[in-house]
Amino acid sequence: MPRRLLKKHLPDPNTICDHKHLQFFGKRLKDPNLWHLNRRSVSGAFGAGLFWAMIPIPFQMIAAAATAILFRVNLPISVVLVWLTNPLTMPPIFYFNYLVGTWLLPHHEPLPDMEMSLEWFMHSMGEIWLPLYLGSAVVGLVLAALGYAAIRLYWRWHVINQYRKRQQARRTPSSS
Repeated sequence: MPRRLLKKHLPDPNTICDHKHLQFFGKRLKDPNLWHLNRRSVSGAFGAGLFWAMIPIPFQMIAAAATAILFRVNLPISVVLVWLTNPLTMPPIFYFNYLVGTWLLPHHEPLPDMEMSLEWFMHSMGEIWLPLYLGSAVVGLVLAALGYAAIRLYWRWHVINQYRKRQQARRTPSSS
């Protein structure tokens, strides 16, 4: 089930290999491990994608793609997961990351006059960058580890469940 469901929704590898923004990866995009759907590849892709989704940088998808290529995990899944942080989800996610960073740093308090505007964000970046990036890295690492482990466990559970169903079907004589 996981493999069929994923294959149904993932883009064709040739389409991605020919994408103009990914051409600088060159021959590395032809590595078959980047396109496999197995427990190792998908769980690693979840780890990479979830980590980069939490990091407030431009071009998160390229960072996720580079990580997928480096660790030879599923490229499309790692890139798609970066879109967990989109224009609607970025403010609450990055605010949470900022609060985690202020909690981890002993001399930082959350700013009392915080606004959810690009102007305020750009004006206050000098004050908030350290707790924001520290919190983002910590949340990203935790979320990546949880995503990796959850996919590994789910995949294992699914394989065992399918095996048990096959064994049960063999034991039960069919009524023909």
